[in-house]
Amino acid sequence: MTYAIHSLPGAQAIADTSTTQNHPLGTIVHATDPTYGHAEFIYLTGVASTAVGSVVTYNTSSFTTTLCTVGGNVSLPVAIAMSANVASQYGWYQISGVAVVKKTCTVSLAAGAAVGVLTAGLIAGTGSGKEIQGAAVAAVASATAGRTTVQVVIQRPRKQGRVT
Repeated sequence: MTYAIHSLPGAQAIADTSTTQNHPLGTIVHATDPTYGHAEFIYLTGVASTAVGSVVTYNTSSFTTTLCTVGGNVSLPVAIAMSANVASQYGWYQISGVAVVKKTCTVSLAAGAAVGVLTAGLIAGTGSGKEIQGAAVAAVASATAGRTTVQVVIQRPRKQGRVT
């Protein structure tokens, strides 16, 4: 993926991670990729064990991330890591558009299917209280051995639950 940022000249590249904070946390940019089209990204701090395509939740005041946990019925904003942005680093996370997301290898997902988190940081089929609202499978993802990602259409996704 080679997203070109439109709205912030000289910005840190979408796929890069940095030990230096290059933009205010929470900055949102628009970018375009020749394959995946237009998307939005938010600038956040990383968390340990983050890989490209990890599903994270983030705090809207400190802009810190956590690998998306299973269930919980707590409404939190969700984003997709664009780099292996680990703790004490800064990078971009996708919040709209067609995202390439890490998934549970053994899960087959149909186009248009709702998604959830059944393993921390990974997309899977839905489960009661575990759905990600504002997200759906964009293209069929098989359970073929080694198939570890799925294309998901996202629009400012949130974990299912009540806002507290």
